[in-house]
Amino acid sequence: MSSAATTPAVVHRKRRGAEALLIALALVIVIFAFCAVGLGARGKVPGFVAGLAVLLVVIAVATHLVVRFVAPYADPVLVPLVVALNGLGIAMIYRLDLARLDTGVEGVKQFAGKQVMWTALGLALFVAVLLIVRDHRKLQAYTYTFGLAALVLLILPLLPVIGTQINGARIWIRVGGLSLQPGEFAKICLAIFFAGYLVVKRDALALAGRRFMGIDFPRGRDLGPILAAWLVSLGVLIFQRDLGSSLLFFGLFVVMLYVATERPGWLVVGTTLFLGGALFAATTFSHVQSRVDAWLSPFPVTDSTFQLTQGLYGMAWGGLLGRGLGEGNPYLTPFAYSDFIFASFAEELGLAGAMAILLMYGLIVERGLRIALLCRDAFGKLLATGLAVSFALQVFVVVGGVTRLIPLTGLTTPFMSYGGSSILANWAIIALLLRISDQSRRPPPEAAPMQMDDATQVVKL
Repeated sequence: MSSAATTPAVVHRKRRGAEALLIALALVIVIFAFCAVGLGARGKVPGFVAGLAVLLVVIAVATHLVVRFVAPYADPVLVPLVVALNGLGIAMIYRLDLARLDTGVEGVKQFAGKQVMWTALGLALFVAVLLIVRDHRKLQAYTYTFGLAALVLLILPLLPVIGTQINGARIWIRVGGLSLQPGEFAKICLAIFFAGYLVVKRDALALAGRRFMGIDFPRGRDLGPILAAWLVSLGVLIFQRDLGSSLLFFGLFVVMLYVATERPGWLVVGTTLFLGGALFAATTFSHVQSRVDAWLSPFPVTDSTFQLTQGLYGMAWGGLLGRGLGEGNPYLTPFAYSDFIFASFAEELGLAGAMAILLMYGLIVERGLRIALLCRDAFGKLLATGLAVSFALQVFVVVGGVTRLIPLTGLTTPFMSYGGSSILANWAIIALLLRISDQSRRPPPEAAPMQMDDATQVVKL
């Protein structure tokens, strides 16, 4: 009996060799950035560059080996991109440390060393997530546990003992002299919760109610989840004074809801709720009003617009190719090492360097969405989409605020801004994306061979 023609399954290559080469290229870029900073700011290559190069190579090789053996089929581009962004961020923070040292003021804070420590902890968390989460599908069983964890993380900064208000926003907790931002980890828990919830409820949420202007709007009885997400985001905005996280959480849910149901009506409802909430906040709460006023009228320069205008001046002075690493004045902008680190890069690397950084961020989002497309299970598709969208929204909100496209929100630039919570959470996001990618790209298990007995026509396994 002739066997029927079958379509061969797509077998993905591991591509770990390509990942190793890309990591090596990323390390060359990072080491060159440190050399350029030293030459520009002090006229000589920093003495620690050789030791730093050895340390970076050791850490990179260890990270690569973990991925090679724990997630061999994972995407080969994500880790090199993150290594480049993280390393460039540390180089810029070091450049700003040198500028503060040049002022001659005693007791000036140095952030580059702390950022290296947080990066090491982020890599440790990255490895831990890969080792613990061997199958992303098992996370679906803890859907509501992650939802509860997200609520607890959002409430922690409001507690009277550990909650801390910094720069007008109550988004920090302080435990034993260590400050953390729980909202960075809440976005991961929310992505897992939204993915698990929408996988189960998407059929009901996909039902159309009334059709208006060619768009099928959802039924009124199904509006509960999006209203709840809207109220939670408003709560974050009102009580924590955190405009960026409020926009991030609500935008994440709306996009994941649209992807799960494929109903444009949800986007219309979500956008309407967002605009209504934004208008209400802008006319009711003083901290939101000041952000909007600074966005609409940054000139003449006042105390509330000084940071924004200094960043704009710096980016304008950078021009097309920049002043050169170590040769600009990004330290004139307050919080140039955190909220405005993108403006610091735009001043010293110019428009070309800023576009290169945005391209790297875009590639991370593209690889995340590619992972979602390749994933075989609905939960993994939604989770990868949510993680990629949260990353994209955060970059858009930060860069949009710095460039005066939208009001300033106060979020960190992923992997580049100074801050331990952001580094830890974003390395965990990359680990989850790699785990989903490894599961999706693995060849399916081969079935046992079958034989056909011509006499009895019975299939024998």
